Amino acid sequence: MSEIHVSSTELVRSIGDILGRLRYRGDSFIVEKNGKPIAILSPYAGPAHRTLKDVLGAWLDAGERDEDFADLLDEIGLSDAPLGDPWGLQ
Repeated sequence: MSEIHVSSTELVRSIGDILGRLRYRGDSFIVEKNGKPIAILSPYAGPAHRTLKDVLGAWLDAGERDEDFADLLDEIGLSDAPLGDPWGLQ
């Protein structure tokens, strides 16, 4: 990962390229205004990586399943009326 100094004007002119470099290369940028650093742009780390063990543990800790949940979802789906033609053309 490299750290690049860029002026605020260059940031505005090249925002697409800079965002691509943040995302795909992991570059970091120090944004400068009148030669003085004012901000740092760095890649977003994202959420923590979860292992299969973590996921299964969370599933097991979720508690008892609700026997009626699937039936309630079906009921909600069936209660949705299809959209009609708002212009009355059909």
